Amino acid sequence: MCAQLHFNICNERGVQLHKKHWYEHVPKSVETSQGGKVTILWNQRIQIDRTIPNNKPDIIIRDNEKGTCMLIDVAISGDTNVIKKEAEKQQHCIP
Repeated sequence: MCAQLHFNICNERGVQLHKKHWYEHVPKSVETSQGGKVTILWNQRIQIDRTIPNNKPDIIIRDNEKGTCMLIDVAISGDTNVIKKEAEKQQHCIP
């Protein structure tokens, strides 16, 4: 699921990929768009000023022109665990 998401984000943001289909795509740890406008990081730790248990989102999209980052953390769970997993994800976002 995450590899497909990574593939689609790369295509949308102008990153040159070597595979034509998402199911052939193997994400690299760092992908950069043509011209260096966007950097997409795969499974990289984030350096922050305090220690938190989970600081390794699945995908980070860094817009070098705007100076912004988007963190994407994917969780796929069964129907019974959706509320629990959603609460865990929101708890990690609280500073």
